[in-house]
Amino acid sequence: MSVRILHFADAHIDIANYGRHDPETGLPYRVEDFLKSLDQIVDTAIEERVDLVIFAGDAYKDRNPQPTFQRAWGERMMRLSRAGLPTLLLIGNHDVGPAEYRAHTLQEYSTLAVPHIFVADTIKLWGPEELGAPVQVLTLPWVTRSRFLARNDTAGKTSEEINQIILDRIGKSFAETLATKIDPKLPLILTAHASIGGATYGSERLVMLGRDMVIGKVLVTDPHFDYVALGHIHKHQMVNERPPVVYSGSIERIDFGEWREKKGFVLADVSRGHTEWRFIELDTRPFHDRLIRLEEADGFMEKLVSLLPESHEVVGAICRLRLEYPHELDALLDEKIIRDRYADAFDLRIIKNRTGTQQAKLGALLAMESLGPYELLQHYWRSRNQTDAEIEELLTLAGDVLAIHSPTGKISPENPVAGTSL
Repeated sequence: MSVRILHFADAHIDIANYGRHDPETGLPYRVEDFLKSLDQIVDTAIEERVDLVIFAGDAYKDRNPQPTFQRAWGERMMRLSRAGLPTLLLIGNHDVGPAEYRAHTLQEYSTLAVPHIFVADTIKLWGPEELGAPVQVLTLPWVTRSRFLARNDTAGKTSEEINQIILDRIGKSFAETLATKIDPKLPLILTAHASIGGATYGSERLVMLGRDMVIGKVLVTDPHFDYVALGHIHKHQMVNERPPVVYSGSIERIDFGEWREKKGFVLADVSRGHTEWRFIELDTRPFHDRLIRLEEADGFMEKLVSLLPESHEVVGAICRLRLEYPHELDALLDEKIIRDRYADAFDLRIIKNRTGTQQAKLGALLAMESLGPYELLQHYWRSRNQTDAEIEELLTLAGDVLAIHSPTGKISPENPVAGTSL
């Protein structure tokens, strides 16, 4: 007996870190991008008449989504419900509050008993009687200490010791379930929102809430499992071949840390002892990144323009242009010419790295008060042995944070304000 499942994760539909608002809908254009991806997933589930939809966690960017975004998510879930497709919603780290008594972001679907929509917020074995499909699903939502441990269990223990206690309890729960509760004749799926040992991280490292507890690969590769549907890490990847342990990845690119990654979801035909699956790439908004280094004043702008992408290459794209040149050539830069070339882009961020400045050397006679926030952050991260690529991503995020506290809202890596306090 085989069941067809659709597996997706990490929707984060309300992340809107580029672009403007749509005047007709009132939504950020980037939110509409995420919703278009979600629509493609729902359309596929309905057209393929899948037996089960598994969402492996993180519907929103944080645990306090705006009602408008909750409505948008709910409209898509109701399409699945009206189509009669069993849909299992797993709770991720961005869905759950820090305290056990607080409701999570998907609570209303279980509270209102929405037909065919099931919310998995505990370790549990779901059977065909509940799901309405000939399959078993063991669920592991995001692990929080408050849900697993009493306060006296953590007294005097290190983080590593506490994590090990939690992992031991998860392992014991899995072992008991696999030994006594499963039906050996039906396919068995594990879905988890977690970091699995051996997986490769993307830029979600920069948006994670709190520290990660890594679950050992041995826990999710038990031969009883026929397919393991994972969420939490945004990069699509297969962590193990048999059984297939698969991160579907996020449904849209969050930032330039993911600009090379394909985004999509998984369709899998799962039977007892055998699974065939394939990754379905989504039609998402393109990202375009370019680094240009210049050293000489002669022909400065002519050479820069010759190295820019052609206009047709950036139509509708989110673009980042990184320029590196000596600080004394700054007056030669004509930003208008650059922006004209990118006129048809969806968004353009120009990052200027002026080399050879006195400030960059941090000489012994230089007062720290003369440095702007971006220069201070840059020097700090270099002292922590961060790579140039990591520093650039961190500076981009810092720009969003610092703009909130800037009186003009214009503080940015391109517009550092010297002496601004952090």
